[in-house]
This record gives sequence, structure tokens and C-alpha cells, in this order.
Amino acid sequence: MTDQHTVQAGTQTIAVRKDLRVPMRDGITLAADTYSAVDDTPRPALVALSPYGKELQALALTTPPQRRPSPMWDGCIEAGDIARVVKEGYVHVIGDLRGSGASEGEHIGNYNAGGVPLGQDAYDFIEWVAAQPWCDGNVGMIGISYFGSMQVLAAAERPPSLKAIFVSGGHYDFYETTYHGGVMWFMPRAAREGRGGDSGWAFTDGVKSRMLETYSPEEIRKRVEERLKDPDVAAWPNLVHVLNYPKNHEAWFDIVMNEVDGEWYEERNPITLAPNIDIPVWLQIDQGRGWTMDGTIELFRALKGPKKLDIGPYPPMQSRPFIEEHDKMFRWYEYWLKGIDNGVMDEPAVTVHVEGSRQTVTGSQWPPKDVEFRSLYFRPRRKLSFEPELMGAEFAAPDGFYQAPLTVTDKVEILSWSTEPFTEPTELIGQGAAHLFAEIDQPDTNFILRLWDEAPGGRRQLITTAYLKASHRELDGSRTTEGDPYHPHTRAVPVEPGKIEEYVLRVYPFAATFLPGHRLVAELSNDEPPADEHNALLPPDAFHLPVGRPVTHKIYRDALHPSRLVLPFTVAASE
Repeated sequence: MTDQHTVQAGTQTIAVRKDLRVPMRDGITLAADTYSAVDDTPRPALVALSPYGKELQALALTTPPQRRPSPMWDGCIEAGDIARVVKEGYVHVIGDLRGSGASEGEHIGNYNAGGVPLGQDAYDFIEWVAAQPWCDGNVGMIGISYFGSMQVLAAAERPPSLKAIFVSGGHYDFYETTYHGGVMWFMPRAAREGRGGDSGWAFTDGVKSRMLETYSPEEIRKRVEERLKDPDVAAWPNLVHVLNYPKNHEAWFDIVMNEVDGEWYEERNPITLAPNIDIPVWLQIDQGRGWTMDGTIELFRALKGPKKLDIGPYPPMQSRPFIEEHDKMFRWYEYWLKGIDNGVMDEPAVTVHVEGSRQTVTGSQWPPKDVEFRSLYFRPRRKLSFEPELMGAEFAAPDGFYQAPLTVTDKVEILSWSTEPFTEPTELIGQGAAHLFAEIDQPDTNFILRLWDEAPGGRRQLITTAYLKASHRELDGSRTTEGDPYHPHTRAVPVEPGKIEEYVLRVYPFAATFLPGHRLVAELSNDEPPADEHNALLPPDAFHLPVGRPVTHKIYRDALHPSRLVLPFTVAASE
């Protein structure tokens, strides 16, 4: 039975309808709460959908926003500022996805890939909202991360009442969300299990593993045994537990069991669906890690309708409850849902905050300025230089490091190279590549590259990152261009120990100006350090699976092996 009451948010009285039942076309119902002004005037509605639980989102009314590293920060409170939504003249509708929270049905695998499509449910949910007496028939969507991905899945189904979406911090290509350069990322574990500053999915018996639903117990046993042959997986306690007790970790089990790209991830890939979207879309993302920017830019390029790309400043973690970007969102919805010509569509399509200079650059596409790719070569004495190394391999001894597994040490070995201090402001905007000529003594390792802006006093800020599992080094030659490598990640090819290979890492998109006196520092490791200037800003699970075997790495940087960074220098800065 629906509970209707009012709550106070400061001086504002908000009408609340709890536990509404929203019918889906197959007969099951989803649960929803609404928040609105107390009068009966029909208003546009902003819909938020996720498996994180509508009750958790209600904390936005009572919990002041927290920023990392506050222990009260909870990554799943992502549906937006309820009181602000109501104050701006909208109905805030928060629903539990199929198989989660108070909703009926089954949620099988990620994005319900093994069951009823989440986009289909979103279509039915949105059209039900639009037909209610408290809605004027105009619907948008709200929320970040999973909520943001749901907006894209919904828009691809083209519900007639969905007039526009505003997506902040979404995740799209699901393989690239869960494996960066083939290296497993732990954040999906946190989102599912509720670890490291996340409450996780609102668990019900309706959440199921697609692997367990697809394969027989005997086939699952064989596949688990094979997966445990990977020393990285076998050395990590949580993954051993997941693989032995999959019913406790349904969606995370599916990710661990599918370590290469293919049909498993491509099914209902939001980027694949993007050409179906013809309504206006605003995409917002903050800098700081890189891979979320990469997916957002890929989605932006695939969209066919009116669109904007807004790249904000570092650091990468927004407040919880989520309150950022609301000013921009309400301008967007004022135009598209309320029909008020506020000039938002007269502004440039792409807006980028440039770190270092703290300037805003605008344009019609990404990158917003013309760029030329220039190489910074790895040189002896840990230097980065625009000039290539002239010495042969017999004279230029490789740089190297030995990394023991983190099961036996807590020390992460890091190689670093740096430029001379820049003498004038130097702007870089775009993505890039790192060409590493390396020799390892094992069949596999990780290459983790992080680029820093180091100020004269030693203070550093992370600019971007690059990841590549050595066995995933294959490139797609038809899609790879200078400064823009593309790895298909459809198979793992073991490395021949002792052989020098060229590994081309994708340097994730970024925008930064190196000021006079600053250096660009490149750090290479095969694991991430447990704590540093950047990681302190992230939840504890925002790391990647360490290498589970001891590996010796040699990085060659001589005339025959030109290890280098290929980076996007804006044309104006290089003239």
C-alpha cells in the first residue's frame, strides 16, 4: 500500500509517495518513491533508476554531502539532491531496478544481460511516470555512475516521453569499465558487494549470475578450475572466495569469469546502442583517472542527436550524496523539458577544464583544439626528452625493476622518467600512447603508467593513466593511428620470456597545461602503490588486480628500441 506523507527539508515542505508499484509489460512491478511539491500542479519528472536501493537515496534529504576521504562517503548515494530537484519545479522519481530492492523479477548478470533488458524496463517506467496526474508528460533522468548508464540504456529504447538526459560519470562499454587494458579493476566488486565505501546493490534473491544460469554445474566447475590457473587470480583472496562461492557474488563472479572482450560484454553495450539515441544528451565527466573520460568521449562521438560534452576538473570523486553539476543540469532541463530559451544551445558543444592553467577551452568536437602528436623519448638517467636516443643497445643499458608479488611484500617498485622543467606554458589535450620496448622473464605482467604534473617544490597532481596486461598487447591495425592505439582484448597471448616486445599502451584522455618550472613525470610499475597523492582520494577498492608472480622487467630505450610517449600537444602551444 502506498504511503503518502510530507517531510521538511529546511524551510521546504516535500510531498513523498512511498512504494508505488510500476507495472512492466511482462506483468512484474518495480518499486518507486516520488518527491514533489505539496500542491497538485503537474510538473516535469526526473527519473533515477539503479539497483542501489531507493531507501539509500533518501539520505540526500538528511545527510550533508561528504567528500573523499570522509568515512561517511558512500559511493551508491547517486540519485541527486532531492530537495533541490523539488525546489526547481520537478518531481524526483527514484526506482529500484528489476530484481533489486523492493522490485519484483530477476536481475541476471550485468545490465540484466541474461533477462529482460533494463532499457525495456526503463521505457515502461518512464511512460508510466509520464501518464501520472502529477507529471506534465515531460520526463528527463538524473543520477551518476550506474544511474548515468541507465539513462543511456533508456534513451536507446526511445520512450516518447523522455525528452532529454543529463549523464554525469557514467560507465558505458562494460568490458572497458571492468578491465582497463586487460587489467581487472576492483570497483565493480565494491559496487556489487558493498565494500570500500560503497553500500552495493540492494540485494534480493532476484539477483543472479548469468554464468550460473547459462552453464551446468560441471561446466562451471571446469571453468572455475581454469580461471584459478591464472596466478594473479589465484593469489588474490577475494577472487578465490568468489570463484568457490559464486552465489554470494553473482555479478562479480560473471566479471571474473570473463576476462576477455566479446559477446558477453557487447550484448547491450551502451556505446553500441548509442546511434539509436536521437534526443538531446549532455555528457559530463571529471578528470583524474582517464578511463571514464575515454568511455564518455567514445559515447559522445557515437551519439546522433543534439549533444554536449563537459569535462570538469580533478579530483575524480564527487560528493555523496551527489550534488555537483546540478546548476548545469537544471539549465539543460529548463530548455528541453520546460521550453525556456535560456541560451544553452547557443553555447559550444564541448567544454573542457584544463588542469594547470585552470582555463576553460571550448570547441565543436573532442579535442576542442587542433593537436599534433609529439614524442617524448625515454632516455638514460631517467630523463624524458624530445630528442631520441642515439646510442645502440650495446651502450644504452635498459632500465629495470623486479617486482615480487604483493603476497610477500608491500613495496611496489616504480621506475620514473621526467622532462626538464618547461620554460613556457605547454598545453596538451587529447589521448596518447606509450610505446615500451620491454623484456620480461614471465609469460605475463601488467604495465601501469601514470603521468604526473610535478611543481618546483615537488607537489604533484596525477594527469592521466595507461594500463596494459602484457598478454593483451595485440593491436587492431585498422583502428590504431598515431597517438590513438586500439586493443581488441578478445584473447590473451602469453609472452615469450626473454624476448623484447613493443607494448603500446593507450594513454587515456586528459587536458593539462604544464606551467613554467613544472615537469612531466612518467611512472611505470606493474602494480599500484597502496597509497599516494592520488589514491588517498579514492575508495579503497578503486585499484587493479596485482600481478601474482615475481617478474623482472627491462625497459629498453636505445636507438633500436625507441621507448617513448606520444602525446597531444595543442598546435598553439607548439608554434
